[in-house]
Amino acid sequence: MTDDAATNGAESATADREIVITRVIDAPRDLVFEAFTEVRHLAQWWGPHGFTTTTRSFEFREGGVWAFVMHGPDGTKYPEWITWTEIVAPERIAMLHGEHDGDPDAFESVLSFEQRGESTAVRMLTVFPSRELRDAAIERHGAIEGGRQTLAELAAYVERRLRTPGVR
Repeated sequence: MTDDAATNGAESATADREIVITRVIDAPRDLVFEAFTEVRHLAQWWGPHGFTTTTRSFEFREGGVWAFVMHGPDGTKYPEWITWTEIVAPERIAMLHGEHDGDPDAFESVLSFEQRGESTAVRMLTVFPSRELRDAAIERHGAIEGGRQTLAELAAYVERRLRTPGVR
């Protein structure tokens, strides 16, 4: 399932397990990428509208872990765990994302950052272990809308930073 407007006609072997969400952010790529590198940034924007995060541990490096709790607007707590599997600054971040280390339902996400003039195109490709898990994430957890809202929160955060004197 894709949010991309155009496809190249060739489907990947994982197409039935994927969600792809894109957004163009009115900020330079290095600033957008930087928003992922420190917990002080992530705490300001990570998650859909109305969600907040409490970090238990954070180390942004390949093999590093971010363990945190997402707090929904209704007070529900969602334990989360991410390990960074690849970091190519400022082009790409790959991660394994689940509820805990060893989660058999963990999914892979790859974020790509493409400079487009003064803006940055962010592409978030998520691949689930099975089509059923992808479908459940969409139906029960609103994964597509949640992903769109998360990228909107990222955009708002970096665009605010650009308007703040002395921040670049």
